[in-house]
Amino acid sequence: MPQKPSAARRTALLAELSTTSRRYMAAYALFNQAVADHLGLHPTDLQCLNLLGLEAAPVTTGRIAELTGLTTGSATRLVDRLERAGYVTRARDTADRRRVLVTTVPARMAEFGAVWERLNGDWAAMFEAYDDDEVALLIAHMRRTVELSAAQAARLREV
Repeated sequence: MPQKPSAARRTALLAELSTTSRRYMAAYALFNQAVADHLGLHPTDLQCLNLLGLEAAPVTTGRIAELTGLTTGSATRLVDRLERAGYVTRARDTADRRRVLVTTVPARMAEFGAVWERLNGDWAAMFEAYDDDEVALLIAHMRRTVELSAAQAARLREV
């Protein structure tokens, strides 16, 4: 029995979405690698810096583990690499001397930001092509993707 036109269109759209999303994820991973290579960083380190730039204050290595989904041992090694590269420093928390806080180095973060700034114009131009409702849809999609990705990563770690 032939599908209704709307069901056939939906099937075709979902198939195209599957293919396009795979290309999108690969393109982003390769872009991330290129930016990391440009800065002399590991791709995970690059994204950690990105996430640290969104934090309001210095964080513990435990918080970095939460942000990245890494074990605390892996997060410690990541912080070691970022410290050697001059992007972060470690210091005892003045309120709780048992805690060590990781702080970004403003000058190095400015260099990091300058790379994004050089690339940002093309991204901004791409988003200008969308109306406000489409931008809102993209934001909703990205938020849901962040949540689902974190949940899926946690599931993978449980096995």
